[in-house]
Amino acid sequence: MAVEQILILIKPDGIRKSLTGNVLTKLSQLEMAIIGAKVVKVSKELAEAHYYQLKDKPFFGELLDYIQGRIYGGETWDRVLAFVYQGVDAVARTRKIVGLTNPEEADPISIRGSYGRITTKGVYENVIHCSSDVSEAEREIKLWFKPQEIVRKIYATKKIEVNKEEKIVWE
Repeated sequence: MAVEQILILIKPDGIRKSLTGNVLTKLSQLEMAIIGAKVVKVSKELAEAHYYQLKDKPFFGELLDYIQGRIYGGETWDRVLAFVYQGVDAVARTRKIVGLTNPEEADPISIRGSYGRITTKGVYENVIHCSSDVSEAEREIKLWFKPQEIVRKIYATKKIEVNKEEKIVWE
């Protein structure tokens, strides 16, 4: 039994349906530590990098619109909540409570089985994303989080000097 990390995203439909509390309550049953959390407005580049393995699928464009909240229109639902959880056998345990990708095939007591749906256009509104395995979790965590945004050191890091970095700072 190994300590693992996993990326969990509460997707725009979960936020739109005010399911954040419900999802976090179900995840709390796993008794794992949240070691990173933030609200993210998903750029097209981030969405494409996240779903890179599906880029040749005919539904890729709709998938990008979904994770960016574009299918709901406007700026109201254009964000996700991103979490890094850590615990013993995090991936397998989380995937069980999250349920299958297709909400209609997911266990009814899982998060996706309880709250997900398939729209009339065939979009899986499955409320949540979680990494599929340990190596994918590492790739996704490094994509969504900077090392300093995670409260525990989980992967090797290095210090570099960046001279001409443009930053947005508070006035």
